[in-house]
Amino acid sequence: MSRRAAIITGQGFQDHDVIYTYYRLIEEGWEVDVATKDGRETIGKYGVPLPMDKTAQPLISYDDLAVDDYDAVVLTGGHEAPDRVRQVKPVLDFVRDMDAAGKVVAGLCHGPWIMVSAGVLRDKTACAYIGLRDDVINAGANVIDGDVVVDGNIITCSYYAYVGKFMRTMFEVVEARAVEASSEKQYARA
Repeated sequence: MSRRAAIITGQGFQDHDVIYTYYRLIEEGWEVDVATKDGRETIGKYGVPLPMDKTAQPLISYDDLAVDDYDAVVLTGGHEAPDRVRQVKPVLDFVRDMDAAGKVVAGLCHGPWIMVSAGVLRDKTACAYIGLRDDVINAGANVIDGDVVVDGNIITCSYYAYVGKFMRTMFEVVEARAVEASSEKQYARA
């Protein structure tokens, strides 16, 4: 079954985060949309352009994000991009709606800033980059030390050096949730 993810980012994104998550999703056979403000090309902190290469799909606008289209949303870091993105109402609505639908909401390094502003971390257990720790605590999360923490459909990663573990965890959680949903449908039919 083909899976779809949205990577949400903006100007000044952490190049490592977007590059790794994008190509890992592609490698696993996922369809990937990268969403930026108005679907405009943008540049990362270290000069990586979006779109990244000539085979990449065109960027989409934050306004084009629809919960029914995705299995997961990846909120990447770089302190500049998440700080810009967390001010965009359609993104916050999309993240809230993904959470409400029980779909995977995954934040990497500074990406959970968007989760804070969307209000999806209250009463969740999470990890946080040191610069976000207070924000995540003030958002109502129980912050613990860890590389990657899963609480239901919410995944947090404390630093981009752990992006490999973050992506493996995200794939596992998406598949486990799909199995749960399938079992619930079969149970409902019985």
